[in-house]
Amino acid sequence: MANSSIIRSLSLLADANRVRILALLREEELSVAELQEVLSLGQSNISAQLAKLKEAGWVTDRRSGKNRLYRVEAPDAKGREAFGHVFALVEAATAELREARQDRTALKLVLKKRADVARSYFDALAGKFGRQYIPGRSWKAMGEMLLEFVPPLVVVDMGAGEGAVSQMLAQHAKEVIAVDNSEKMVAFGRQLAKEHGFKNLDYRFGDMEEPPVDAGTADVVMFSQALHHAQKPQRALDAAFHMLKPGGRVVISDLLKHTFEKARVLYADVWLGFSEVELLEMLESSGFVNGDVRVVDREVKAPWFQTVLAVGVKRERDL
Repeated sequence: MANSSIIRSLSLLADANRVRILALLREEELSVAELQEVLSLGQSNISAQLAKLKEAGWVTDRRSGKNRLYRVEAPDAKGREAFGHVFALVEAATAELREARQDRTALKLVLKKRADVARSYFDALAGKFGRQYIPGRSWKAMGEMLLEFVPPLVVVDMGAGEGAVSQMLAQHAKEVIAVDNSEKMVAFGRQLAKEHGFKNLDYRFGDMEEPPVDAGTADVVMFSQALHHAQKPQRALDAAFHMLKPGGRVVISDLLKHTFEKARVLYADVWLGFSEVELLEMLESSGFVNGDVRVVDREVKAPWFQTVLAVGVKRERDL
């Protein structure tokens, strides 16, 4: 019986997806839907793998509201040694799987979403703002109001275009540096800044991957629907990290990954958005901490673009 159990265990661990599931369930109780989100696998596939793991006695489940949560079954004293051997193999296998490293990042996002109870409420409201006319209510008015709470900072607006956001920020910021790789956009922005009397708004011609901004000078670096135009987004975030003062923040507003290929022609998009996991991994790779990534808007018409907001912080001790 012991030999057949060992042979069966090795057979179960020969499947990479079962190894990934076990590694995740050892960390946290998860529903099938949450496992789908982390693993990017179909429901039927995950359910089939869970059934085999339950039959082997490695996984158990419990009802929680409308969901069923799965977790690794804690062994009794008799099975503790075998359990240790199994999960030594699981840990060794996950160390070899690139997908397992991505799973850990995706798990952070899933757990954050679970904890964010208010999100379901705001998701229900998403897209409703502005559908009905109410005198005086507009996105610009709301933006101006919120800017009153922002302290005077040095802000770098990457891929600024003609600088509509930069000009709004310049009303409150200590200094705004607007960077764009179009000479015509920069010339147009400079003219607007001159006409409107913005002496703290500096338009600079340059690429967001090698911006003309000194190291350690910015409090905030922002990418407003700009990162998907970068040839190498990771290099753009590395550059942002370099520009920021210790304690500074990078703020990214971009499209969630989509399949609307026409965007490459219509809007000159290099990337069809980014997934939440991709953005979090890029932030961490550049050295940012306290990464926060979430979907903040969903369009109600085709092609149903979704907007994702990502924020990262440069540690105080980083230079």
